[in-house]
Amino acid sequence: MGRSRRTLPEELLLLALDPATGTTAQPQSLDLGLAGAQLVELALAGRIAPDGDRIAVVQPRPTGDPTLDCALELLRRRGAPVRAVHWIGGPRLGLRQIYLAHLERCGMVAAVAGQMCGVLPTTRYQATDNAVTREIRGRLDSAIRTGVPPDPRTAALAALAHAVGLGKHLYPGNEGRSSRSRLRDLIRHDPMGGLVAHAVMDVQNGAAAQPRRNPAQAGRQAGPGARPGAPEPARGVPMQPRRGAMARAVVH
Repeated sequence: MGRSRRTLPEELLLLALDPATGTTAQPQSLDLGLAGAQLVELALAGRIAPDGDRIAVVQPRPTGDPTLDCALELLRRRGAPVRAVHWIGGPRLGLRQIYLAHLERCGMVAAVAGQMCGVLPTTRYQATDNAVTREIRGRLDSAIRTGVPPDPRTAALAALAHAVGLGKHLYPGNEGRSSRSRLRDLIRHDPMGGLVAHAVMDVQNGAAAQPRRNPAQAGRQAGPGARPGAPEPARGVPMQPRRGAMARAVVH
């Protein structure tokens, strides 16, 4: 994989980076989103493919990206398709720091040392080329504004941005409500992105231990008073982190 194209984890992280504070929005869920973005990037590269709600390695050849290749090798070692929720919810947190360090090495962000409350050392990050972030954001804005089905990469990025709760960061306030709704709707334009985004939201909602049931199974297992074919309760709304100074991301 050539380095002329930014990967989805890199783009998701740049979207989450707040230029005013140098911190990342939704830090509690962003690691999950980055793990999901790795899966989508590997799928776009033809290395993995969805198998129901599982992920299967179809081509173990390295991509040339060390971080993606580490994920690919871990998936290969499983020996069998793995459920997306188990992979995303697994012990691979810390991806935010890994990718921030990677973007710093690539010269896409600059680290700025500081202190919190005059005592605790912190590191904040500023994008070195805001045109890159504007280009990424512009693709989402165009898909939302025009209603034209986006390319799979942009659709997956939108799905992941919604899954980790970046909607309120990208389109804040009441005036951004319709844009947030359309951002959520873009999830349907890429099957792999949709699978991974739902897995990210399931992990946040504590549903990783329960396999998804298809409608026929749901009807057979419904209670005595259940109406066949009745819709399931709405799911997939990401949990929101606590507000307050300590809830905002301080990368260190």
